[in-house]
Amino acid sequence: MASKNDQSVIDLTKMNKFSFAKLKKLKAVHVISKIAIYFLLICIGFVYLEPIFEMISKSIMSAKDLIDPSITWIAKHFTLSNFKEAANTLDVSHSLINSIWVSALFALGQTIVSATTGFALSRYSFKGKGLWFGMIVLAFILPVPLLTVPRIIMLDSLNTAIGVKLIGTIIPQLLMSILGQGTYSTILILIFYNFFNMIPKSLDEAAMIDGAGALKVFYHVAIRLSLSTILVVFMFAFVFNWNETYSTSTLMRNSIELVPNQLTLFDNNLTTSDVGSVNEASKMAATLISIAPLLLLYALVQRQFIEGIENAGITGE
Repeated sequence: MASKNDQSVIDLTKMNKFSFAKLKKLKAVHVISKIAIYFLLICIGFVYLEPIFEMISKSIMSAKDLIDPSITWIAKHFTLSNFKEAANTLDVSHSLINSIWVSALFALGQTIVSATTGFALSRYSFKGKGLWFGMIVLAFILPVPLLTVPRIIMLDSLNTAIGVKLIGTIIPQLLMSILGQGTYSTILILIFYNFFNMIPKSLDEAAMIDGAGALKVFYHVAIRLSLSTILVVFMFAFVFNWNETYSTSTLMRNSIELVPNQLTLFDNNLTTSDVGSVNEASKMAATLISIAPLLLLYALVQRQFIEGIENAGITGE
């Protein structure tokens, strides 16, 4: 009897050892897989962040550091004078404020028209809906220079008809923003369209039973449930308009000083350094100044922005 008990104990011990070894092996595989995933993410992250790191590194270098082949990342002669020179060249006191309010104004117009257009495409069926949807997508596919010439011709004709100067002012781009032809408006419309499709139509029907009209349904149901999406669209529109230079330089021209437009003229306005060449460090400093408001904006609304991107709290029927 004792021998059988001893044999059972031995078998149980072997099973425990086997299970423990298998568990250790699984843990090792899990750890290795996590390390591999993090390594891959770090490599991908470095590809995106390396230009920013290089920009920061060069912006604090002196002209001598830039021509020194032994210096790659860390400056020997640390200086902040590049930011002062870049700020003077960009005329930050005027161009930065102008860029903020102009981009915010265009973004606001695009957000409003994108919300209404996305809601209409999501909720209503009407003749030619597919055609209009295709035209919206086509407006995104066509290159901007191809659309610029007919826009200029149309604005010149309108200028002649009403006798008001349009080209060289903020009016043309403002009109395009509120008429669905702003910078990347198609993307913004599709964001709203996809989100409104996730809202059950039974909510609209319940609101209509209570006596709500189309506008009240749009405001009390669609808008109130899409505040995070509105923030995402506004931020996208703000960044799109901030970085847009082609249409701005063509239609607004030099009527308003904007940071991106000043960046395109940076090489012409920048003074040469003491070594007789254009100081690349000042160009990097100017670029950092131009993206600083965007980074600050994202830092302030990062949580709400991510929630809007991942918003899936309402499921369709």
